[in-house]
Amino acid sequence: MSLGQQLAPHLPFLRRYGRALTGSQSHGDKYVRATLEAIVAAPDQFPRDVDPRLGLYRMFQGIWSSANYDELDNDASSADGGEAVARARLARMTPLSRQALLLTAMEGFTPEDAAYLIDVDPSEVEKLVAEALAEIEKQTRARVLIIEDEPIIAMDIETIVRDLGHEVTGVAVTRDEAVALAMEDRPGLVLADIQLADDSSGIDAVKDILAEFEVPVIFITAFPERLLTGERPEPTFLITKPFQRSTVKAAISQALFFDESTVPAI
Repeated sequence: MSLGQQLAPHLPFLRRYGRALTGSQSHGDKYVRATLEAIVAAPDQFPRDVDPRLGLYRMFQGIWSSANYDELDNDASSADGGEAVARARLARMTPLSRQALLLTAMEGFTPEDAAYLIDVDPSEVEKLVAEALAEIEKQTRARVLIIEDEPIIAMDIETIVRDLGHEVTGVAVTRDEAVALAMEDRPGLVLADIQLADDSSGIDAVKDILAEFEVPVIFITAFPERLLTGERPEPTFLITKPFQRSTVKAAISQALFFDESTVPAI
């Protein structure tokens, strides 16, 4: 099997990581594209002594941390207001801790693998993750709408949201109910499933809400392939069911990290 065939299944999830790290689909995809270009240009530099997914993320991390790609930041800074918000917050938080958080909580890497990817001692990873969560949670508070038709899952998500110090504006189980709740009490964050109780779509519910006002959205779904197609605008934040509580916490914190409405007054 060629290297390209080995890496292909992992590309949608690397793109997810790039978007979550940068807060922008276009910005994250630029880093992924640069990573692939680097692999094509110098295939002998690809790590062959580790799992292909680990090697792919390692190459991405090298691109991300390289000063040679500052122009990618410049390209996105004028287009993405969220990036400017994040930069203000990053002045009080090391990017390394944010990477450790996303790699472990969202991408599912072990602390040992995350340590390899960001080039730190394994004993440092848990400390970095704790620092990231504490700093982001301290700076972000929001009112959250949950769109989920499974009662147990909805209760679990609601508990996570409240434990993080956020307020839940409502729990919707259908598209129409979600839109009505959003219009009645405008949320600062939406957590949405794709397949809802009456066979309506959480994707359509989110589209209806976004047609009325801007709000960060996190999709939590058992069908990630419906959103990771690469053929249409994709969500910046996507969680696969079954999920870990830490994954939801990381995604919420990261989504709000890039949302200007949660910037504390100075």
